[in-house]
Amino acid sequence: MKSVIQRVSRGSVKIGEDYYREIGTGMVVLLGVHKDDTEADAKKLAEKICNLRIFNDENEKLNLSIQDVHGEMLIISQFTLYGDCKRGNRPSFTDSANAEKGNQLYELFVKECKQILGEERVKTGIFGAMMTVEIINEGPVTIIAHTDYNKTLSEK
Repeated sequence: MKSVIQRVSRGSVKIGEDYYREIGTGMVVLLGVHKDDTEADAKKLAEKICNLRIFNDENEKLNLSIQDVHGEMLIISQFTLYGDCKRGNRPSFTDSANAEKGNQLYELFVKECKQILGEERVKTGIFGAMMTVEIINEGPVTIIAHTDYNKTLSEK
């Protein structure tokens, strides 16, 4: 799994005219699922992100987690994070999980975050939908976190 985490003062997602979710202070997580990812990867990354210290303490050091600041989280599925641009000019998405597996692991990641942070503090987009996402980045602080630190490209 791969994620782009942005510390935000505000974030929102809109899908059509009927679906709108927004958060205040917290983080927006763009989440991509790899074709070889497992349930263990989803759980590991959720725990890592929920404990990631990217919020300022009283000394302006990045020393507080989203839990410490009682922040909110907006999770957006983003299969394009595994886009491969090595050949040609059009990205290949063969490393992204198929829709069934991607949705299953995305939902597990969301469930794990809700268990850690509380249901009311986690908002989501809709897996596979075309979304309009607004991110008001604070800092800016943007972190990339993934579960395949020990895997080489040949192992995927």
